[in-house]
Amino acid sequence: MDGSDGSLTGATPGAFWFLGELLFRWVPATVAGLVNTPTTTPYANFSQPVSALDVPTLLAQTADPATFDALAKGWFVFSLITLTLSVPFLAVVVYCWIRIMQIRRGERLAIRAAQRTVAAQDIPRTQLRWNRILDQASSSNPESWRLSILEADIMLSELLDLQGYKGETIADKMKQVNRAQFNSIDAAWDAHKIRNLIAHEGSAHELSARETRRVIALYERAFKEFKYID
Repeated sequence: MDGSDGSLTGATPGAFWFLGELLFRWVPATVAGLVNTPTTTPYANFSQPVSALDVPTLLAQTADPATFDALAKGWFVFSLITLTLSVPFLAVVVYCWIRIMQIRRGERLAIRAAQRTVAAQDIPRTQLRWNRILDQASSSNPESWRLSILEADIMLSELLDLQGYKGETIADKMKQVNRAQFNSIDAAWDAHKIRNLIAHEGSAHELSARETRRVIALYERAFKEFKYID
């Protein structure tokens, strides 16, 4: 085992080698010594490691029937206990693997969001679109108020796309949002709910100028957080 680097990774092969020696050479040798191993058995000198599958044969050749039965039962009980104890550790390994995959997915989304800026995507006239929305929201025409909210919601969908969130609907995209990376997500949800009422009820949904300005301001919070507009 000379030449190891002394680190945890470098010590791992040595640890497994020691565990194998302990389980498959020293333990069987000790068992054979305790039950007076005959010198004629193939396991007398233990020149080769004894595998786990060879343990019952070893016990059968080195012990009397009563001792063999006791040792064999003990061995299988030991195997059952170790298997049972390994289940929680396996569950921890699976949980850690799942968490690592989730963290990496979040990192990939963050990287895509950094790469898919407004400038990189070259979305034309984004600020002009927003200025037009503000003009519609400031008009005296209720139909223009509705159109301003519907258009702002389309811009919200595009913003979510730029941040790397995918889905068939805006709601599907917002459900994937990490709140730590999207501080204005509650405002976006509130605005989107009003948009849904307008889309589903049309003119039946009463919309005031004050409510229109409030909803547009909610969209504006989300857009300015990501510098989607000035």
